[in-house]
Amino acid sequence: MKLLRHLPFLTAVFKHSLTAFGGPQVHIGLLQYRFVDQRKDLSAEELMEYNAFCQLLPGASSTQTIILIANKRGGSFLAFITLLVWILPATFLMALVAILYSYFDLKQELKSLRLLQPMAIGFIASATIVLYKKAINSTITKIIFICTSFIILFSFKNPWAIPLVIILAGIATNFSKKRIPNDGAAPKAIKWFGLLIFSLLFMIAGFISEQASRQNWEHRKVFNLFENNYRFGSLVFGGGDVLMPMMYEQYVARPNSEHIKKSKREVLKISKEAFLTGSGIVRAMPGPVFSVASFTSAFLLKDKGVAWQFAGAFIGSLGIFLPSFFIVLFFFPIWQNLKRYAIFYRSLEGIYAAVVGIMLGATLYFIKDIVMEIDPLSSFHLLSYIFVFVTSTYLIYTHKLASQWIVLMTIAFGFLTTFIG
Repeated sequence: MKLLRHLPFLTAVFKHSLTAFGGPQVHIGLLQYRFVDQRKDLSAEELMEYNAFCQLLPGASSTQTIILIANKRGGSFLAFITLLVWILPATFLMALVAILYSYFDLKQELKSLRLLQPMAIGFIASATIVLYKKAINSTITKIIFICTSFIILFSFKNPWAIPLVIILAGIATNFSKKRIPNDGAAPKAIKWFGLLIFSLLFMIAGFISEQASRQNWEHRKVFNLFENNYRFGSLVFGGGDVLMPMMYEQYVARPNSEHIKKSKREVLKISKEAFLTGSGIVRAMPGPVFSVASFTSAFLLKDKGVAWQFAGAFIGSLGIFLPSFFIVLFFFPIWQNLKRYAIFYRSLEGIYAAVVGIMLGATLYFIKDIVMEIDPLSSFHLLSYIFVFVTSTYLIYTHKLASQWIVLMTIAFGFLTTFIG
């Protein structure tokens, strides 16, 4: 019955989930309007504090901010219900898109969607420009940014490339003498039980997934899906724009690597066209960009039928969002204490610079990957790809145009070029 008194709050969350287009930068403004100005669930200062903290964590920052708001109002149970309500519309729509993509002959229609690929890269490029101005502000961060970009461009298929550069970047900035600001906040009690649950899930998911693959379990893909998405949600710094390159490496680049081909090991695999189409369409959906996991998970189970695809979408979505839930609720007190130590505080500067470098390196890798597959005799297609990439980057960065309008314009332009080309 306690949940009934929170129905107005959950209704507001659901309305927010249907109107929150444009990613975390736009979401924070909508949260201010709905939960601060209208409902008075928290103060503007609290919202800014929550948002700043969530930007420092791996996982989905806008999702974590909403979880903190719900936790303040009704505790961890309401926070979990809020998480489900928030992700429901986007994950359901993305699963539906994956199923339609899997079962219907949409080849002609999908030709008109081919331009979503350069558009998706344009979103990453525009985000790279924005974050560059915020994170690259010293000699050491510029060096980290440039080195990371080159490492990712030439080592994109290496699964250790991204976590390695993040760790090295954090070490590099520890040689500075940056002072820790004294905000006067009182130390918080650390809830180690939550940390234990998070860590155990991470290890158990990895162990079971490996056993399922080695022993060729009948439903091994399901276990692989949960482990992959739980790992993504646990390790992704920088939000959806960094998640996309990690997913691309796991599902597109890695299965085609020489190591995997020689081992003849069956791994989860998605075509480049399907992945980039899904990563483009998710920009037109309200809610978290992490809901792209619903698309990839449903698509990866296309050989098992529609029911399994919806189950896969649910499992993949739960896997990628659960770390955000655990991290933000159980690691917030830890952050309050850890940020008082110089070794942790100073490493953040390098991590942010590495994240921007990862995004630039991934952008260049995607561009190279697409250009190599365009018919060299088709200058029209090449020009249309360049036009969409440059235009989408310009509109989202300069004019802050809502992403759904860019997607719709890209699809319309794709239909036009399909008939012309």
